[in-house]
Amino acid sequence: MRFKQPHIFTIILMLFFAANASSQGNSLSGKIQAEGKPIEFAQIGLIGTSFGSTTDSTGKYLLRNIPAGNYVVHVTALGYKKWEKAVTLRTGEQVSMTIDLTNYQNTLQDIVISGTLKEVTRSESPVPVEVFTPIFFKKNPTASIYEALQNVNGVRPQLNCNVCNTGDIHINGLEGPYTMILIDGMPIVSSLSTVYGLSGIPNSLIERVEVVKGPASSLYGSEAVGGLINIITKKASNAPKLSLDVFTNSYGEVNADGGFKFILPKKADVLTGINYFNFQNRVDLNADNFTDMTLQHRISLFQKWNFIRSEKRIANIALRYMYEDRWGGDMRWEKQFRGGDSIYGESIYTNRWEVLGNYQLPIKEKIVLSYSYNDHQQDSRYGDMAYIAAQRIGFGQLTWDKKWGIHDILLGTAIRYTFYDDNTPATASADTLNRTNLPQKTWLPGVFLQDEIKINVQHTLLMGFRYDYNSVHGNIYTPRLGYKWSLNEKNIFRLNAGMGYRVVNVYAEDHAALTGARIVEIKSALKPERSYNINLNYIKKYSPKTVPLLALMRLFSYLFQQSNRGEF
Repeated sequence: MRFKQPHIFTIILMLFFAANASSQGNSLSGKIQAEGKPIEFAQIGLIGTSFGSTTDSTGKYLLRNIPAGNYVVHVTALGYKKWEKAVTLRTGEQVSMTIDLTNYQNTLQDIVISGTLKEVTRSESPVPVEVFTPIFFKKNPTASIYEALQNVNGVRPQLNCNVCNTGDIHINGLEGPYTMILIDGMPIVSSLSTVYGLSGIPNSLIERVEVVKGPASSLYGSEAVGGLINIITKKASNAPKLSLDVFTNSYGEVNADGGFKFILPKKADVLTGINYFNFQNRVDLNADNFTDMTLQHRISLFQKWNFIRSEKRIANIALRYMYEDRWGGDMRWEKQFRGGDSIYGESIYTNRWEVLGNYQLPIKEKIVLSYSYNDHQQDSRYGDMAYIAAQRIGFGQLTWDKKWGIHDILLGTAIRYTFYDDNTPATASADTLNRTNLPQKTWLPGVFLQDEIKINVQHTLLMGFRYDYNSVHGNIYTPRLGYKWSLNEKNIFRLNAGMGYRVVNVYAEDHAALTGARIVEIKSALKPERSYNINLNYIKKYSPKTVPLLALMRLFSYLFQQSNRGEF
């Protein structure tokens, strides 16, 4: 039998399909995560090749049709140092690799928004921003973020009343009314709200807390004098399906944080959180017949909807409700004595709800509408003196973010309406004989402009200016100037100068300041309080391998251990 000699074209074709078939069998897949959570938009590739991919919302990636051979896998993600590892792919092999970047976190690469009202890496921000994650607060568990902030340098929660547990937060020594509180970048400022903005938010729902020290009124307006605290809540994609955290202590405090999420396919991600705190143990260690600690009963509900839109445009809304009942005073006090003069007690009921959100307009330019509203009702009794107050604040802001050459421009306009009413002379007419109630109604519209100029890799200049018109005080101007000098990735200088202001509120934070038999006379026109600040910040990053001090610390640790063993 004779066989015909195969045609040369047939041989080439067979070799091509064989090679192609062998290459199609090789793939690299898996998941990229940190601290057990998926990392979205991480870049993974093979060095020296065109093979690469980006992780999805679950942290998964897939590289296909890779020829057999030796490669170096390269991973980069915002907030993490680069990750590399050698890998060998054999013919027809499908390799699955889970990559954990937990130990590759780079704090200088955290994404922050508080300093410039836009998302930038911490190292690139011309404004120094301190970032604290839930891991930081879990090291010292507390019933609220308010108490946990005592571990942050330059931030001091202060208890102003040991009986009724009223307090505020000081930044760089300035009183609580000069600190602005934000949730997801939305201000919830008010004389009644400095602490309430930090109470009742489940720790399981907090992505991070950003702290900016120094005036920030050129971006955020009134109250941002001493600094601001921005609570960033998690996205549903980054939150666990179900979480529960309960703790108690020897004093009898009980705190429970619960959270869960659900997804409406192609419509929205929904995140829900519940916080419950209860302390009913009457403690009197100093035997003065007064409670040493305020008794409290608090429940807070939080829900955040993140809507899925085309081109990843922003659309979210969050709602929060908080109820609190707290009291302190004579150990014999009971509810039936509330508001009376027979047995002294200070009792406070608080009802508060908030709504806040962001919506990016469906146009080519990045224009975002932000809004918030809060309603605060408070009924307090200090012995037989009553303090009953209501405050409602509406806020709206429209920002346009535009990059033009070396300029990163943010143009915005904002308006805030404040309604405040109570039963003290603060909201009453000056006529003491025929006194009538005059609730405070204040409008505060404003415009602001910020230009971040990227001169080169090392130098960045930030200039900002804001103009506000207060319906009571008139025109208010707040300039701002910032400069960042990056000598290299391990040495960064930042210089910031600016002005802060706060519109006058006679009531301030002292609930009973204007009650009783006092006569209050304001003989001159009140002007907004102003502050001027210059802040120099220097960051130096050390590598453990290059720090002589680390070796010295290890030596002292070794000597201490040997001493405890009795070997010295």
